[in-house]
Amino acid sequence: MTTARVLRIKSAQNQLIAACGGLDDSADISHFGRSTVGRWADLGDPTLMPLGALLALEAHCGHPIVTAALAEVNNRRLAEPEAEAVSQGNVMARHADAIIHAGELMAAGAAAFADGKVTPNEAVTIDRAAAQLERGLSEYRKALAGVRAAGGLKVVGE
Repeated sequence: MTTARVLRIKSAQNQLIAACGGLDDSADISHFGRSTVGRWADLGDPTLMPLGALLALEAHCGHPIVTAALAEVNNRRLAEPEAEAVSQGNVMARHADAIIHAGELMAAGAAAFADGKVTPNEAVTIDRAAAQLERGLSEYRKALAGVRAAGGLKVVGE
């Protein structure tokens, strides 16, 4: 596996551990030691999560963060089993979330690029913002798919 692919998976592991409450909570959920979970979260350590721990952590937080990253590095995308209910508020909220996350990504990038170099920590910050945007866009696309399936949506009252 190439370094970029491994780093993408490691970054997703880091995000999953954070989503589950950090090292201690993730250790309790996965039934592994804190130091082992720390190696999973460390981008500089090549240790990948075992499948059982991955499934337990994703079930706990309710988001297939690492599973989506695994699909992504294989040029695939996860599909949701059912679309959310179509509503004006849902579509507009997803749109607003996507715009907010895009702004956060731009701000993280601008701050990192300001001095003409990107440190590893700045790259992690940008990657986290990009992951948030990616999730926001995915939710937005699901809402839009619901609109298409419903034959459209009226967003302005008469």
